[in-house]
Amino acid sequence: QGELVQSGGGLVQAGGSLRLSCAASERSLLNVIVGWFRQAPGKEREFVAALHWSGNLDNYADSVKGRFTISRDNAKNTVYLQMNNLKTEDTAVYYCAAGPQVWYERTAGDRYDYWGQGTQVTVSS
Repeated sequence: QGELVQSGGGLVQAGGSLRLSCAASERSLLNVIVGWFRQAPGKEREFVAALHWSGNLDNYADSVKGRFTISRDNAKNTVYLQMNNLKTEDTAVYYCAAGPQVWYERTAGDRYDYWGQGTQVTVSS
């Protein structure tokens, strides 16, 4: 959408790893919750991961728990999603987002004010 710029998507084989980046050059991500969502063809957008603005809390969808890690680099004003042991089911367009200030809103897409343009991740078998 403009304020968040994503990079790092691509094609990987099942079992491989990939890291997505989401940079905000014109706004600070210090005081908002950041998250990742994804949408596969024919499916609704779903929550993937979120990180509290304090950096002390994170949360993951059950489908990615133990395989994905969300992190942030405040100096670079950038959010990352490290994806390990990728499965074909992970194939989707991934979106980074920012906005909520209350932790219980972390999984609600409509509570995020800023979104990246989306990055295609394709996992082959």
